[in-house]
Amino acid sequence: MDKKFKVAVMGATGAVGQVFMWMLADHPWFEVSYATASASRVGLQYASTVHWVLPMEMPEQIKTIEIQEFNFEAMKEAGVQIVFSALPAEVAREAEPQLRANGFYVFSNAAAMRYDSNVPILIPETNLEKLDLIKDQGYPESGFVVTNANCVTTGLAMALAPLRKFGIKTIMMNSYQSVSGAGYPGLSSFDITDNCIPFIKGEEEKIEKEVKKILSISPEVYAYTVRVPVMFGHLESVWLDLEQDVEIEDVIKAWADFKEVAELPSTPKQPVEYGSDNTFPQPKYAFWGNPKGMVVYTGRLKKKNGKIGFLLLVNNIVKGAAGGSIQNAEAFVERFGLRK
Repeated sequence: MDKKFKVAVMGATGAVGQVFMWMLADHPWFEVSYATASASRVGLQYASTVHWVLPMEMPEQIKTIEIQEFNFEAMKEAGVQIVFSALPAEVAREAEPQLRANGFYVFSNAAAMRYDSNVPILIPETNLEKLDLIKDQGYPESGFVVTNANCVTTGLAMALAPLRKFGIKTIMMNSYQSVSGAGYPGLSSFDITDNCIPFIKGEEEKIEKEVKKILSISPEVYAYTVRVPVMFGHLESVWLDLEQDVEIEDVIKAWADFKEVAELPSTPKQPVEYGSDNTFPQPKYAFWGNPKGMVVYTGRLKKKNGKIGFLLLVNNIVKGAAGGSIQNAEAFVERFGLRK
């Protein structure tokens, strides 16, 4: 590709916005040409106004990008057509339909439009065909919105997608979610230090609803979500009732056979990786893999009384957030032949 697509990042200074900026800094298809944040930051260079929370150095390419106001005409003048949204849900509910109406292709991490019938909750490895829903929004004559799933749901759906063929009747899961999932500044240290909080508002309902929509299955879903004092990475324990009598070896093979569906820059060659060590996976592995943070790791696989149990780890702000949205945009560009 001789020319990169010019893209905008909405909400570029938050935790998820930082992942967008980091992953797009040297992206082979996309180039950040416009970035927004709160009004008080407009006119400032990115490096001077962001509180960088990622466990890697800020890329040089993004340090001097100037924060702009949210302005449709200015974005169009900058050549932007693809927009990545890291906006809070209440802001996204107003802004994203406006972006769509102004002809932009919006790839959103926000939950605001996630449950609209013509808006896909996309995870390319699991339900790429749902991308065609953008035609119901008017594409190619108009803009559209594509969302990624809730971060916990993303990890769960990735681990379950290769197991759909066995018939998933019941899902019982508990999540142990890092503080970065609460955004920045997020939780008070007084609340989370030496503590776990056994309730995350709206999270359990999102999981129960989204996993069915993404995988086109209708199991009973039972979920608990817990906030734990870990910086990055959501750990999940899962028990499944399956229609077929499945052995552990069958599950391992299903994950191993689950390969990338298209050669996209942000899709790992092996999207789900199983580890047999009893101490695997752990949140400290959240940025492992290639691309970093995009692999879902599974472990502790067991069979008991006909049920299949395992643990999984998903990087909540990469695969479960910004990286997932970037991957969705790549899938769109590839599926609709825009790289020609």
